[in-house]
Amino acid sequence: MNHTGKTYIIAEAGVNHNGSLEIAKDLIDVAVQCGADAIKFQTFRTENLVSKDARKADYQKKNTEADESQFDMIKKLELDENAHHELIQHCRVRGIQFLSTPFDLDSLRLLTSHFELPYVKIASGEITNAPFLLEVARMGKAVILSTGMSTLGEIEMALGILAFGYIGKEKQPRMEEFQEAYSSIEGRRLLQQRVSLLHCTTEYPAPFSEVNLKAMDTLRSAFGLPVGFSDHTPGIAISIGAVARGARIIEKHFTLDSNLPGPDHKASLEPEELKKMIEAIRQIEAALGYSYKIPAPSEIKNKAVARKSLVVSQAIKKGEKFTKENLTTKRPGTGLSPMYYWEFLGKIAKQDYAQDERVDL
Repeated sequence: MNHTGKTYIIAEAGVNHNGSLEIAKDLIDVAVQCGADAIKFQTFRTENLVSKDARKADYQKKNTEADESQFDMIKKLELDENAHHELIQHCRVRGIQFLSTPFDLDSLRLLTSHFELPYVKIASGEITNAPFLLEVARMGKAVILSTGMSTLGEIEMALGILAFGYIGKEKQPRMEEFQEAYSSIEGRRLLQQRVSLLHCTTEYPAPFSEVNLKAMDTLRSAFGLPVGFSDHTPGIAISIGAVARGARIIEKHFTLDSNLPGPDHKASLEPEELKKMIEAIRQIEAALGYSYKIPAPSEIKNKAVARKSLVVSQAIKKGEKFTKENLTTKRPGTGLSPMYYWEFLGKIAKQDYAQDERVDL
């Protein structure tokens, strides 16, 4: 993953495949056509993720069967090992990075040990799941950590657990050890090498007034890590704004059709919207350029046209004085700069000048 220039754009398919391998492959194809760097799914075993009596979130109730449990809803969206294998192979053929968010330890091991994926995307809901975070770090993989619903203190504790696991010392996991690992030189080095943070508002769709893009600046200054944005807002504007504000990773849900049944389709971009978002992000990247202010190559040729030169506003004879009445500034800018205006006032003309003729030193 490259954090030095190009924004890493993750097209979040999530569970928008509706349990269909063919739809999942179509989502991969769309992500490739739209120019995404990666496509991300979700990996879980329903029995390990949710209790059978767990309630749905409000947005899930709106977009799925009202009397269906969260367990039954999620069970229909589960992808097995063979499906993962096919999707990973399809991504390799199409030239796009396969990512998936694991939601339980078995799924984590499937992705990291069995399929040997180099990155682990950790969902916001796992930021306080200490045993899970420790196991992620012990796998030694790079991490993209979403920070929705969390405070700076919770993020720091999660990073401490990751640092402790990365260091790999055979100590009893404890709060004091996590804090020590986070504060250590080795721990900080490993975090900087392997961890990126995503600012996130965990609501679907997220209200614009609660996005708080300025919090990305806080994350960057507080932890010294690459920062991105996991976008749950409607439309594409906020992701584009996040890149302009320095996001190095963008994660955005997309679907083949927002009218499909399922919990996340309504809060997802359709293919044409995803394509427009990615095109706009690439334009923003090009426009950000460098921080120093100098003339751009394309505008240098326009200096002579747009700027002005010192000229006489009425004909004057050799030996006459330059005054406010006979000296002015006009285009083109091929003569003496108007910066010399006051130096000429009161000086004697060394030659005759016709109206609009440029003056010389």
